[in-house]
Amino acid sequence: MAMLLRTVFGKVKLMQRVPHRSNRNACFMLSPPFAVLLISTFLILSLRPELSLFKSSVSAHDKWPNMTYKVSPVQQRNPKEDYGSHTVPFSSSSQLNSTTPQLASPPPSHIIKTMATSPYHNWELFYADYQEMLQKLKIFVYPMNNESSPFSGVFLPHPNPLNPKIGNYFSEHAFKLALLQSSLVTQRPEEAHFFFMPFSINAMRNYPLFHSESSIPNFVAHYILKISSEFQFWNVSAGADHFFICCHSVGREATSKHFALHNNAIQVTCSSSYFNRLYSAHKDIALPQVWPRHQDQVLNPPSARNKLVFFAGRVQNSPMRKEILRLWGNDTSFSMFSGHSSFPYEEGFKRSKYCLHIKGYDVNTARISDAIHYGCIPVVISNYYDLPFANILDWSKFSIVVHQSDIALLKHILISVTEQMYQSLYQNLYTVRKHFSWHPEMPVSYDSFYMTVYQLWLRRGLHRLVA
Repeated sequence: MAMLLRTVFGKVKLMQRVPHRSNRNACFMLSPPFAVLLISTFLILSLRPELSLFKSSVSAHDKWPNMTYKVSPVQQRNPKEDYGSHTVPFSSSSQLNSTTPQLASPPPSHIIKTMATSPYHNWELFYADYQEMLQKLKIFVYPMNNESSPFSGVFLPHPNPLNPKIGNYFSEHAFKLALLQSSLVTQRPEEAHFFFMPFSINAMRNYPLFHSESSIPNFVAHYILKISSEFQFWNVSAGADHFFICCHSVGREATSKHFALHNNAIQVTCSSSYFNRLYSAHKDIALPQVWPRHQDQVLNPPSARNKLVFFAGRVQNSPMRKEILRLWGNDTSFSMFSGHSSFPYEEGFKRSKYCLHIKGYDVNTARISDAIHYGCIPVVISNYYDLPFANILDWSKFSIVVHQSDIALLKHILISVTEQMYQSLYQNLYTVRKHFSWHPEMPVSYDSFYMTVYQLWLRRGLHRLVA
């Protein structure tokens, strides 16, 4: 403060006599009222950062009053996880048998071990905020049409979510089922942080009352008008605390006929591309695209993976896939197939070290979750892909992201990975595996459902237009 006053008065003193370019001295006298005003302004501006810092410190103390363990820049691991083995599952039996995940106490400092290659950006911060979410987050689900309604199939949960015919759109149905089974749902909308609109884009695509996909945006816009007239909650926030789920590219266009739905509501979608005009990364959420399957508990170790790379899929809708097949299709260390592979699809993931996720019609496919499920390191070749949970997970610690312009260097990049680096990627892949699985009958802590609602939790606290 003293330095600031000396600086200001020094400037005033210097300004009292300003040499002119001519030999004559021009005196510029600063009036006392103006000097007082100038000094007061400097003092207020200098105090603003200190006041802001004090306010944020108080808020942080109120938010985590019982946190006694230190937040370190070195990323640390949860003692309930074992990064160094493949035998300890994350969730305990009590968590598996309860719709409400059990709250774990902060890890004792004497058993926390630092790990520079942790797949989490900051496990401690995530852990503390996640526990708070389990205690506080509430979601209100808008009423679904009863079975007698002609549109009931659009809103009601899928009767058989593990049906393989659901395929790439399983995540959309699994989220709804898991939410309805969780303890996060509230029947008191006034206490809800978010409001779920339970229509299914995937169901609409094959529903007999929809003559074409172009009629979906009109139906959704009409639905928003209906809930905004029957309930007050949409109007209170202009839809900013409302969300819907979709795992098909048609879902993006579903918002195109309603301005507030596109600009304000949260879209939880598998087609999470920065490049798409109907996806806004600051408010929308990337949903992992997962194929319906029962969980395997045993992974092939790295020593049993005798192929360097695996890929199988359609190339008609992807120039990038065509180019990669042209470059590496004849390489014997690559198992590359246009269409179906010559052996069971899952075997390609089990016997390979790296599995390619290459952009097709859109940035997303289920191949990333397939690779994670079978213990194959994902190689992501899909520009502008907003990867799921990227604000929590450090994807560079369990996958390899290659820019589309670097595909000619693909093999060089992969064989440059040392054995120690690969082992680290593999261990981290096992750690994050639980985040890319669904349990629609009964959600399990840290699975895809809870990781997705945690993304909602991070978007809470929106200012409503009416108190």
